[in-house]
Amino acid sequence: MPTYSERLKELRKERRLYQRELAELLGISVRGYQCYETGEHEPGVKKLIALADYYQVSIDYLVGRTDVPDFHTSGAED
Repeated sequence: MPTYSERLKELRKERRLYQRELAELLGISVRGYQCYETGEHEPGVKKLIALADYYQVSIDYLVGRTDVPDFHTSGAED
């Protein structure tokens, strides 16, 4: 299963985004975002939630705990 940094890079490239765009979304420097994709650092909970929400995938998928990218929102199954 891919690591967090591999999954993050894969999602970004699938959507043809630049690192600068994601850094701006998270309110961090481009270098800070690059550290996420190289595996030097992992984002905090708020940034992790923002990324999962932006890509519309589950946090478990984003961090590599599962290969199922399902994104569940509250009330979606009601």
